[in-house]
Amino acid sequence: MKSVPQILTIQSHVVFGHAGNAAAVFPMQRLGVNVWPLNTVQFSNHTQYKQWKGLVLPPKQIIELTEGIDAIGELANCDAILSGYLGTAEQGREILEAVKHIKSLNPKAIYLCDPVMGHPEKGCVVAPEVSDFLLKEAVSAADYLSPNQLELDSFAGRTPTSLTDCVEMAKKLLTYGPKAIMVKHLNYPGKKPEHFEMLLVTEKETWHIQRPLLAFPKQPVGVGDLTSGIFLSRLVLGNTLLEAFEFCAAAVHEVLLETQKQGSYELELVAAQDRIAHPRIKFTANKL
Repeated sequence: MKSVPQILTIQSHVVFGHAGNAAAVFPMQRLGVNVWPLNTVQFSNHTQYKQWKGLVLPPKQIIELTEGIDAIGELANCDAILSGYLGTAEQGREILEAVKHIKSLNPKAIYLCDPVMGHPEKGCVVAPEVSDFLLKEAVSAADYLSPNQLELDSFAGRTPTSLTDCVEMAKKLLTYGPKAIMVKHLNYPGKKPEHFEMLLVTEKETWHIQRPLLAFPKQPVGVGDLTSGIFLSRLVLGNTLLEAFEFCAAAVHEVLLETQKQGSYELELVAAQDRIAHPRIKFTANKL
């Protein structure tokens, strides 16, 4: 019998609500993986409330805690690493050291980098040095990269002119080392406003998927964290890239439907937990 997959997820945590690990860990567990959450920051709530309390945790704890897991003989059992929101660039460098060490123990381990960058218009606060680290250092170490449109633009140094241009921008990122790029949220000239679109790009294939864009008074936070966590979980559970891509589109949509139904600003993960594991709907990706 195959053992339950193990994922180390290194990103932010909020005490109230759902962002970072607080958005990803429970859904990943509900899908059937063991999750090892390691927090880069611990805040009272996510930063789009415009006020929060908390702190950035010391970078050295990342290596210390992974060394502690290694000391009890478990680090080699890590199947995948997910990184997200960083408080400092030094935290990112510690993560890359942890990834390197895990891969030396388990060469089959995979690393998905969710390159969270600052978006002032969204109220997402990220130190400028973190964006520089992601652009210059993290991309070449990642097996998979999951930017949103704004982050893809930052990597490319420009905005797209079309969907085809988005594909070319993602393909350029592949030349730095990742095996696949999943763009979690597309926004380009000519995109239909009623659609939410995503892109999956590998060296040989490109897939595009769309689902209805649900209306909210304020768009919930943590959707990208949820998306990356579900995508990686399905990969370590044995899905192909395409299967994981289609599944996460459906599962995330189910969470948003429940969140809309309850009129909530925070993702309704607990209420939607059965639909995360068993989505009622399916979105089929189109090959471009």
